[in-house]
Amino acid sequence: MKVACCQLDIVWEDKEANFSKVESMAAGANLPSGSLFVLPEMFATGFSFNLGLTAENPGGRTEIFLAELARKFSIYVAGGLVSFQDSKPSNQAVLFSPKGELIYRYSKIFPFSGAGEHMHHAAGSRIPGFKLEGFQAAMFICYDLRFPEIFRSSALNGVELMIVIANWPVVRIQHWITLLQARAIENQAYVVGVNRAGQDPALIYPGRSIIVDPHGNIMADARSEEGLMSADLDVNEVQNWRRNFPAIRDIRKEFLSHP
Repeated sequence: MKVACCQLDIVWEDKEANFSKVESMAAGANLPSGSLFVLPEMFATGFSFNLGLTAENPGGRTEIFLAELARKFSIYVAGGLVSFQDSKPSNQAVLFSPKGELIYRYSKIFPFSGAGEHMHHAAGSRIPGFKLEGFQAAMFICYDLRFPEIFRSSALNGVELMIVIANWPVVRIQHWITLLQARAIENQAYVVGVNRAGQDPALIYPGRSIIVDPHGNIMADARSEEGLMSADLDVNEVQNWRRNFPAIRDIRKEFLSHP
């Protein structure tokens, strides 16, 4: 399966401008039908807490755009947005099928308290998995990357492809790269990390979207500029590695929770 990472220089709080940029990038990618096209966290607005602008009802303008994009190019499209969950706004990742159907919705389990996100976005409570072109997959958002227990939980539930979308600033870029590789190595899974580039009113973002194989090797690196990068993933690589080097099988679950 081909995975394409859309490393976007997000126009601050301007949904229509970002929709236009994304559609142009998708058109230029010439992706095969059934490919996965991944956008960053809160791709339409940047990491803004202006809920009057960012937050939408399920099925709102941003989801409509993603569905239309998926249908137009016959690809899976994943990206981040803010949507209401039980009347509270939540930082979410959604995925649309090549037919434009919503097939996945995940709410960020760990809002970034260091920026006060927990005061604006409700925390999620579960990690749904989904089938994707032969893979069992799951998505995570930015600060989630620092909490290996949720990645381990998904691996124990059979997840072979872990996708992390982010607005991760340049000051902590080494953490981003190291943690993505660590999540791949310890869970014997592909890890796709899609970050934004450019800057918002407060922070500079380094890009460095990467695709990591189950051994921790970086297969593709978008570097620092806005643009697309891609790689072909093979589910057999995960399954063979887990079978031949049984670290996942040897996990002792009694140590995964506190008494």
